[in-house]
Amino acid sequence: MFNDSLFFSLSTRMSKQGRTIIFSIHQPRYSIFKLFDSLTLLASGRVIFHGPAQEALGYFASAGHHCEPYNNPADFFLDVINGDSSAVISNREDEDGEAKETEESSKREKPLIEKVAEFYVNSTFFRETKAELDQLSGVQKKKKSVVFKELTYATSFFHQLKWIAKRSFKNLLGNPQASIAEIIVTIFLGLIIGAIFYDLKNDSMGIQNRAGVLFFLLDNQCFSSVSAVELFVVEKKLFIHEYISGYYRVSSYFFGKLLSDLLPMRMLTTIIFTCITYFFLGLKLVVDSFFITMFTLLMVAYAASSMSLAIAAGQSVVSLATFLMNITFVFMMLFAGLLVNLRTIVPWLSWLQYFSIPQYGYAAVQHNEFLGQNFCPGLNVTANNTCSFAICTGEEYLINQGIDLSPWGLWKNHVALACMTVIFLTIAYLKLLFLKKFS
Repeated sequence: MFNDSLFFSLSTRMSKQGRTIIFSIHQPRYSIFKLFDSLTLLASGRVIFHGPAQEALGYFASAGHHCEPYNNPADFFLDVINGDSSAVISNREDEDGEAKETEESSKREKPLIEKVAEFYVNSTFFRETKAELDQLSGVQKKKKSVVFKELTYATSFFHQLKWIAKRSFKNLLGNPQASIAEIIVTIFLGLIIGAIFYDLKNDSMGIQNRAGVLFFLLDNQCFSSVSAVELFVVEKKLFIHEYISGYYRVSSYFFGKLLSDLLPMRMLTTIIFTCITYFFLGLKLVVDSFFITMFTLLMVAYAASSMSLAIAAGQSVVSLATFLMNITFVFMMLFAGLLVNLRTIVPWLSWLQYFSIPQYGYAAVQHNEFLGQNFCPGLNVTANNTCSFAICTGEEYLINQGIDLSPWGLWKNHVALACMTVIFLTIAYLKLLFLKKFS
């Protein structure tokens, strides 16, 4: 049998240790009522009493309502609130209670509640409670803002990070439809691209095919990263609720979501996509070139996803964030280097290329693939013996595209992508940090 007295006593001891315990109890018996620290009584939307529970009987006695001997105080308080004449009428010698009808008692019920409520407003209990509330909420606006926005946390940053990442990863595994669909589409797309551009040749057409497929690889990485907009938009209300409740810091939530969702999914799809397409296409069969291509595609994916987060953070509608991302990527594609030679753009517009994510990725994969290639087999392609009307070496193609042939010409693109990733993630974090959370 459930022992409610033991349970209440145990709950009282646990609450004194700093734990918050909430449960509902109806008409407690006297042995349980004695364990109450404070008591609040409400009737018809009015506060009848709020103060120490052990002083409640004396308070009602001063108001003219005396508890009968051996009566449960909890029942007595309900009688007062409900206007029961057997409990609330005292010192009424001039009234013949036995002659009053039930209808007349009900007519006195509302005035009785108002009388008791007014008595409480004029009591010391009300003044003490009002003083405590004024001190807590603050009379000035600044004090009120500090009270509600200075949150304290019972756990460390790394403890919160661990559990947020663990929860997000479990949600990812528990609802794998989107993740599995993304992996299946990646595999299917890789096979289709591999079949279309299968076994690229080192001839004049091989230059065009290589330039086109490398651009498509970067294009795919950018547009597949649009799905990252849902990372903070879908859980916006949940994040606000848990943050203002003091569950975790903004930084713990931000990095936890990145570590458990964004980083592993982008890495997995990039590895799968690169392994399928690279060998189907017959790109440069050098170990270093393979991993540089994979690393470049991964950096582009992270930079594009970071920009998606920067645009989507704080938004409430996924479709709006997706639309903005698509427009931004289409604009960036114009300055990637395939559709137009970047050296031919007018000076007052050429600076826009430095804000294009695919431009850095495209320059890196071209440098990695074309350097050292010969597209005029059987011809002597020494420095001064090249075709006048055709590009025969990868170096000639890179120079024509305005790409630096030095090692720094390759790695400066990765540095730029890393910087853009950090900048966009910082913007996303600041938008979450300064998001309006208190209404």
